[in-house]
Amino acid sequence: MRSTFFGLETAKRGMVTQQAALYTTGHNISNANTPGYSRQRVDFTTTTPYPSLGLNRPGIAGQMGTGVEAGAITRVRDQFADVQFRTQNNKVGYFGATREAMVKMEEIMNEPSESGLHSTMENFWNSLQTLASNPENTGARDVVGASGQMVADTFNYYYNSLSRVQQDLGSQIEVTVKEMNDTIKSINNLNKQISEVEPHGFLPNDLYDSRDQLVDQLSALVNVKVTAVKPTAYGNAKDIADGLYNIELVKEDGNPYDPPINLIEVTKADGIKGISEIDVQPDLIANPNSPVTGILINGTVLPNNNIDFGGELAGLIHSYGYQSGTDTEGNPIIKGTYPDMIQKINNMATAFAEEFNRIHAGGFAYDEPAQTYSLDKNFFEITDPNNAAKSIKVVQSILDNPASIRAGKESGDAGDNKNAQLLADLKTKSFTQYGDENDTSYKDPYEKFKMTGNLDTFYSGIIGALGVDSKSAYQNLTNANIISASIEDRRQSVSSVSLDEEMVNMIKFQHAYNASARNITVVDEMLDKIINGMGTVGR
Repeated sequence: MRSTFFGLETAKRGMVTQQAALYTTGHNISNANTPGYSRQRVDFTTTTPYPSLGLNRPGIAGQMGTGVEAGAITRVRDQFADVQFRTQNNKVGYFGATREAMVKMEEIMNEPSESGLHSTMENFWNSLQTLASNPENTGARDVVGASGQMVADTFNYYYNSLSRVQQDLGSQIEVTVKEMNDTIKSINNLNKQISEVEPHGFLPNDLYDSRDQLVDQLSALVNVKVTAVKPTAYGNAKDIADGLYNIELVKEDGNPYDPPINLIEVTKADGIKGISEIDVQPDLIANPNSPVTGILINGTVLPNNNIDFGGELAGLIHSYGYQSGTDTEGNPIIKGTYPDMIQKINNMATAFAEEFNRIHAGGFAYDEPAQTYSLDKNFFEITDPNNAAKSIKVVQSILDNPASIRAGKESGDAGDNKNAQLLADLKTKSFTQYGDENDTSYKDPYEKFKMTGNLDTFYSGIIGALGVDSKSAYQNLTNANIISASIEDRRQSVSSVSLDEEMVNMIKFQHAYNASARNITVVDEMLDKIINGMGTVGR
């Protein structure tokens, strides 16, 4: 038999449920501009109809509905879009870091310009041509000495500037690693908070949003794979609960490492097991410009030092420099954008200085008697053979006495300009022609550094390759940003708050609430008639 107050209870459930929907709508509107917020909705479910099935059910036709209830308040989220966004966000982080490093390098090289190495060396070659035309001219010799020092200063500037930016990249790597570790700890703390709420049957939507936002940030630093895990012993957690995040470090292509590397480990059997601490070796603050020799995961070096996990951290390390194994002689192989450029500049400075000195020493200074002829009179000196671009300079005796420049080939007579012409011709001389066949101790740069072409074409090749690499990084970053923005727009179309839609919902829920309230009024009038109007015949 139905309750007398059956209709009141049904209407009350309608009011309560619509009220919950209105509150949720208000929460959405309040967080319309909150970063990382996912709009929420109330899942309406019909309550159990009357009568329920059973042996003693009343003999009435069909069943009567008993109203509605708020099943759960869930967030509107597209998990597939999340995976797509994080994959693309990883590429944005990588190409963003490499592009920024390329821009700084282009600013240093500053080509083409009047202050670049190409222009400076051109002035030096021109000064040598002028000297060849007037070997006895003291002013021309002064210009050669000064122009040579400008070339050396430009090499010095390139090396020091590149090294300084490289050092800054090292500091940025340390900051990024700290940011990664802090983010991992924050996600793990949110995991713990969620694990304290979900087993009681609640859905901590705001905690979910905070956790997903942190995972998005982490995906820009390294490539990660997120797996939602619900422990076996997890209380009364709802089936629709998100569970706890197990976060695994994976390669740029999405493949796992062997063995797997869990930044945050969660298992069905044990729940939250712990987190991993990330570090780089050596300490790049204490050891500036030292290449990265390993990525440490809880103190264990990542196998083969493969910096292939993508993201901003990999982009910074690839720009800064890292050791990638050893060569056949056991020497470390250093890779990276800045180490490669510094090495090319060093090789160029070494080749230029050694061959220039060899030709220069084979000549005669102005008015120098034949008996003082010597092969040990250099024009340039390099105090640090491993870093030629850093230490190259014009010999001080040349600067003090430009007459000591060896312009003559056969004598120090005023008319002998053959050696000056040989020095000027070095501009277009092939590296394969460097060296003295009679000097077996001399190894030409072609054999030493595998350089091709001549000084002019080699340097043009360096600048050309830099331009191509920079343009490629820019294009890749642009493409990654476009795709990432497209995915984010699609994701936001699902998860973000639309004020127009929420206003429509507000009106819809308000009308439903008012209708339920009117239903209570009607039922009240019916009951009033029964209670107060029946049994009063004759009054």
